[in-house]
Amino acid sequence: MVEMVERLGSYAWPSVVVELAVIWLLVLVLVRFVQGTRAAGALKGVLLIVVIATLLVQIIGGRDAFPRLAYLYDRALAVVAIGLVVIFQPELRRALVRLGETSLLRGGSAGVAAVVEPIVEAAGYLSRARFGAIMVIERQIGLRGLVEGGTVLDADLNARLLQTIFFPGTALHDLAVVIQGRVIHAAGVQLPLADPGDVPDRTLGSRHRAAVGVSKECDALVVVVSEETGAVRLAERGKLSNPLTLEELRSELSTRLGESIVGATEAQTAGEAQAESLDEGGEPR
Repeated sequence: MVEMVERLGSYAWPSVVVELAVIWLLVLVLVRFVQGTRAAGALKGVLLIVVIATLLVQIIGGRDAFPRLAYLYDRALAVVAIGLVVIFQPELRRALVRLGETSLLRGGSAGVAAVVEPIVEAAGYLSRARFGAIMVIERQIGLRGLVEGGTVLDADLNARLLQTIFFPGTALHDLAVVIQGRVIHAAGVQLPLADPGDVPDRTLGSRHRAAVGVSKECDALVVVVSEETGAVRLAERGKLSNPLTLEELRSELSTRLGESIVGATEAQTAGEAQAESLDEGGEPR
């Protein structure tokens, strides 16, 4: 204790304040990131074990009193570090994905209303008719791996086509549609299912689990319509909203999409501009 007090007296307090602020900020970011996930309980257990081990080995006994325990403690920390990477692999992956979604790495695009309105119109029809549907709106993170198992359409986005796809009895109605900008890129797409505990209401079926599951893996917005109740919900970041009215859905989509729709919208616009600049023989006008 005397040595600790002497060391505290030798510290440069401005540096200590800055270091404590940085540590506090890092801990806050870590807590907010894992809050509400299955990793939160594991992280608490790991931190508890590390704190207890540190108290026993380094503070109460001292490294000189228990050299063999201190040696095992140092080696165990390396094992714990590797274990944390394995345990928190999904969370680390999502952190890297979100890092790539920051505003510094994004581009802007127009035409949000042209994307939102057909989806809202189709959701309204499907809700009234009690036709189940799940529409995945791709944003910054590509969904090529998921689309490989579906049927590529590359059709213009419109409400009637969405209504037709999800009409009961059609070949593609039972799975998901992937929307890229103003294009319905693919239908009949199988999505990864979230664990039942990740869905707020245990009575919700596989469509809602799929909506939560794919939204945990990427930054997509997912509109899901319940076949049983006709309720329309929105999934993002692994969270499923409460049932939304059409006006609420329109507002949420417009706000959350903002300027983040890229890729197909910009490609389509560029293609149209290029096509207009060429005549029938392929020569510039």
